[in-house]
Amino acid sequence: MILASCHPRSRDLLRIVPVMLTAALVLFAWIMPAAAQEAAFRQAVAEAAAEDRDLAAFYQDQSYRPVWTGAGAEHLARRQALVQVLARAGVHGLPAERYDLDGLIASMTAARSQRDLGQVEVELSRTYLRYAHDVQSGVLVPSKVIGDIKREVLRQESGALLKEILAKEPSRVMRNLAPQSNEYARLLKQKLRLEQLVAEGGWGATVSAEKLRPGDSGPAVIALRNRLIAMGYLDRSAAQTYDMRLQQAVQAFQGDHGLETDGIAGATTLAAVNTPATERLKSVIVAMERERWLSEERGQRHILVNLTDFSARILDNDAVTFATRAVIGKNDQNRRSPEFSDEMEYMVINPTWHVPYSIAVNEYLPQMQRNPGAASHLKLYNRNGREVSRGAVNFGAYNARNFPFAIKQPPSERNALGLVKFMFPNKYNIYLHDTPQKALFDLEKRDFSHGCIRLHQPFDFAYALLGRQESDPKAFFHSVLGTGRETYVQLEQHVPVHIIYRTAFTQAQGRPQYRGDVYGRDARIWEALEKAGVSLDTPRG
Repeated sequence: MILASCHPRSRDLLRIVPVMLTAALVLFAWIMPAAAQEAAFRQAVAEAAAEDRDLAAFYQDQSYRPVWTGAGAEHLARRQALVQVLARAGVHGLPAERYDLDGLIASMTAARSQRDLGQVEVELSRTYLRYAHDVQSGVLVPSKVIGDIKREVLRQESGALLKEILAKEPSRVMRNLAPQSNEYARLLKQKLRLEQLVAEGGWGATVSAEKLRPGDSGPAVIALRNRLIAMGYLDRSAAQTYDMRLQQAVQAFQGDHGLETDGIAGATTLAAVNTPATERLKSVIVAMERERWLSEERGQRHILVNLTDFSARILDNDAVTFATRAVIGKNDQNRRSPEFSDEMEYMVINPTWHVPYSIAVNEYLPQMQRNPGAASHLKLYNRNGREVSRGAVNFGAYNARNFPFAIKQPPSERNALGLVKFMFPNKYNIYLHDTPQKALFDLEKRDFSHGCIRLHQPFDFAYALLGRQESDPKAFFHSVLGTGRETYVQLEQHVPVHIIYRTAFTQAQGRPQYRGDVYGRDARIWEALEKAGVSLDTPRG
């Protein structure tokens, strides 16, 4: 599969280009004394690298010795490895034109002097670094595309990348540049499958219907059957009615797309069924770019909150060991949940809700101005931390700029945070928590919060976390809960938390999963990738 996606001339180039460059090196040796050759080469490298401080520092540290253009077998191996990965850049959903392999090859084959060779040397290094940074940590800077993506992507230093290619087997170094996570490998596999599918015409005719249910028949049912067969949800069949087998296939499809598994092909299900394979391919390519942004290891045990899936999971060694539904930030400005990673440090049982100032002045102050007794479950505190009687406050005298009170809700079952919250302290004031609004978890699309993540099964989530440090985590949790007092429980081992946004993701076993673009973020990322040169053009073999 990989070879089929190579640059059309890559196999010939791998054989011819290194030979031509080696022949040029032999020619230089005949026509120019060694000392003069070395001086001319060094001068050319110094001049060509001068515009890039890191590259200039690397070559200066190496006394301007060649990485790529020397006559030795190790230089040949590096050139071959670089040409090979550049020829396959499109496999990783990268903008192949950015690396200008044809131009690079032309420069190598046209070198006629040591000065030319020095310029080619630096050009090869620049191209290698450009490719390495893109495949390792992403084509885009996420925060420049979407402000709510708070990830600081770590890019390996240029000097370290070049020293690595000098010290290790080049092909292995090149292979290991891309993320080594299981998720990335599975996404890459799905990308290749979808590209093959798109080249063959996709999933066939779309389904023209508003709703289909068991017992129905007709052309729309046949189209639904055929499309699900093409997607792998149904074995080949000549059935023309919405029978039990078709209903089960619809339910499996619904489960893989985050939809209610009622077996009825309603408007939402049919919209997902009719989504073209090209759109799924875009989601996978965006997911691969997003995976490159997760520079750090996820952790053997980690918490994964996927905003598009409205879910929170605990994973141990890539296996889901706990999963629950979640409510995320509403799709409104200033309420959408951000994306970032941190470490969960503790939980608070019987929490007090410290109402954020923005909510206090924008939501509760107007209510209290209309009716001082509004939201009676909330208490006011002055700057000294003393409770203030509402009867003593003229709410009309205050606005969003001068409101001097803190608003809090004491621990209770009615508390907005429920009975437990899970803390990974961060400057965005985002955490996971319980909620008294349980009915929201029955909805298919669950964006209602102010940005924090509400959990459907917070107690079970707590038991799973405490299981690493308590012999009877459930009994321990309820013994603390029963006191009614706000209590901080430290986690002896902090757990990485990753709040991600994936409209395409995979499972260790099972079919790929697709979700809706609830905040429209992936559409914007795809647009930015397209502007950078990423395309859906089916690679030629």
